[in-house]
Amino acid sequence: MNAKITLSREDITTLAVDAIVNAANPSLLGGRGVDGAIHRAAGPELLAECRRIGGCPTGEARITRAYQLPAKWIIHAVGPRWHDGTRGEPDLLACCYRNSLRLAVANQVRTIAFPAISCGVYGYPIQAAAKVAADTIREFLANDTTIDEVALCCFTDEVWQAYQAIL
Repeated sequence: MNAKITLSREDITTLAVDAIVNAANPSLLGGRGVDGAIHRAAGPELLAECRRIGGCPTGEARITRAYQLPAKWIIHAVGPRWHDGTRGEPDLLACCYRNSLRLAVANQVRTIAFPAISCGVYGYPIQAAAKVAADTIREFLANDTTIDEVALCCFTDEVWQAYQAIL
């Protein structure tokens, strides 16, 4: 069976999936946007676990329990800050999605939800980020049979429209 990619307008913190992906900062200690929302919704235990992990480099991902969220896991992916597209941003963003999916497979995740990584305060252009995300997810799923569904959570109309155009 091929995994399906779906679009969602729901709050990622309310999704009853196996794992949600957090658009994290390198400290993993919470921040603004989706990162702050996930930390607030998961509760203080998440912050304590993230402190024990000790951070995460850009392009990589780490996994924690989801605590008070309906998901079982949170995969924290640190996306690149957008500069001008010539500093490896597309490759680093693709690594975020690939490494998140690898962690998902390693932890028997069947359903996973992604936000638009790097599209908030990190300033990545939404159209370009949506293309990197969709291409990377499709490529990964073409070689994986364990993931059943990847939900792309669209917080804004602009993100929704970008993903609709690509998918």
